[in-house]
Amino acid sequence: MALWVLREGGCRLERDSVALQHCHEEQNMLLSSQHSASALLPPAASAESLRPTRVIAVDDDAHFREMLRAELTEHGFSVETFADAQSLLAAVHDIADADVILLDWGLPRVSGIDLLLQLRRLGIALPAVFLTGRPFTSNESLAFDHGALDFIDKARGISILVQRLRLVAGIKTPETLRERFLQCGKLLLKPHVSRAFWNDTDVQLTLGEFKIVHLLARNAGHHVTYRDIYDCLHYRGFIAGTGENGYRTNVRSAIKRIRGKFRAYDPSFAEIENYTAFGYVWGRGCGSGSS
Repeated sequence: MALWVLREGGCRLERDSVALQHCHEEQNMLLSSQHSASALLPPAASAESLRPTRVIAVDDDAHFREMLRAELTEHGFSVETFADAQSLLAAVHDIADADVILLDWGLPRVSGIDLLLQLRRLGIALPAVFLTGRPFTSNESLAFDHGALDFIDKARGISILVQRLRLVAGIKTPETLRERFLQCGKLLLKPHVSRAFWNDTDVQLTLGEFKIVHLLARNAGHHVTYRDIYDCLHYRGFIAGTGENGYRTNVRSAIKRIRGKFRAYDPSFAEIENYTAFGYVWGRGCGSGSS
């Protein structure tokens, strides 16, 4: 008796039992090849990896805010904008999981740099970038001293801003910053609020200075290079200063300021030791814990 068979994939119709057997064999081969091919496909991306980079932008110019939001959204960012420090601080609990905060320097009433300090005191340690129409060297130095990761002139354009934001947003907060405290002799560090205490007195370090002390204290007894100290202030490979090793001058200046602040409370302070042509070392062993 004749039997009509429709082959998988639109093959022609065949008559007879032999054709039916061949058809089953080809179907099995097809299913096997499909299974093998699916095994070679990369795993589905996680929801977290598909989440767009979340940017918080603070600028008092309404037209610029809207332009910035539209441009960054077009480049794949998720953007929330605020007109001033007050409106941002009112929503501070909603921004803690953002990836980066973009600050204008000349905000009304509370400046961008003062807003950054307020956020740090509240324990908001988002990577911070200044986007400003006032690209003065003095402002740039002050921004880095207070822990900003980048300082960008608005005139550089959106393409430069996008590249810089992607770099900065890729920096993850080290797990060590989730420690509740780190004790090192007379030094007590509270990474979750970026505060340093010496003999129970707040030394009033800037965020950048705190990062340096935290790095040195965590590596107590071991030398830390100029490059590693500088990178902890910005991001690895960041270039600033004059000449190939110009960053060393910036590190020396920062260490000098840090020593001065500790010595204002304890003239005998001598924990940060030089290691000639290499870097610095914190002199004593430390321990960490949680409160």
